Amino acid sequence: MKIKTIALVAGSLSLGATAAANAGGFVPPVMDSAPIVAEVEAPVGAWQGGYAGLTLGYAFKGDDRVGLTDSASNTFLGDIGEAELKGANAGIRAGYRWQRGNWVFGPEVGIEGGDIKGDTSGTLLGTDLEAEGKVNHMVALRFKTGYTVRPDMLVYGIAGVGRVDMDYELNGIEDSFSKTGYILGLGVEKQINEKWSVTGEYEYANFGKEDLQFGGLDTEATPKYNNLKVGVNFRF
Repeated sequence: MKIKTIALVAGSLSLGATAAANAGGFVPPVMDSAPIVAEVEAPVGAWQGGYAGLTLGYAFKGDDRVGLTDSASNTFLGDIGEAELKGANAGIRAGYRWQRGNWVFGPEVGIEGGDIKGDTSGTLLGTDLEAEGKVNHMVALRFKTGYTVRPDMLVYGIAGVGRVDMDYELNGIEDSFSKTGYILGLGVEKQINEKWSVTGEYEYANFGKEDLQFGGLDTEATPKYNNLKVGVNFRF
């Protein structure tokens, strides 16, 4: 009798525990794991390689004051005015660029020519004088260093040397010279597609001083000018 009672009690407790577990027992909470966000680096455009291109420009504010000196006595006679070198120009160029991350750099060679010239006139010692200077062409070696502000856009600085070939004329008497100077500038380049891009540039070119002779008169040419250029490049 006692054994039956114990068995009944044990069975009741077992059923009660099972019912309690099913009805409202402890259920461990399910925790959602936080999403893993991968760091994505900003894309960098492809700029490395060789290229060739064309430019169209306009030169301006090329101040070149014309002062005359008597050759025999080395006496300064005075100024007849200031010839402002200005005019349209065109050029061809070719270069190569290396790329390290966002930095892009490399050399470029080019030649430019066109209608860059300036003239002035005045009177000295009762004589009317007319002077003119003209840039025949300029050969340049530039080094460009830039940074990709966007994958398809490059902003860069320009530093280089140029050798200019010029003609001067005073009252029908001509003199010519070639002179090496420096070039400084800034530019921006925008890719159109994988091969083609367009550019906009500002440059300042200064070729120092050069002594010229016109019969019995001497003058010191100081050619320099600013140049705004637009261009197109094809990348190989």
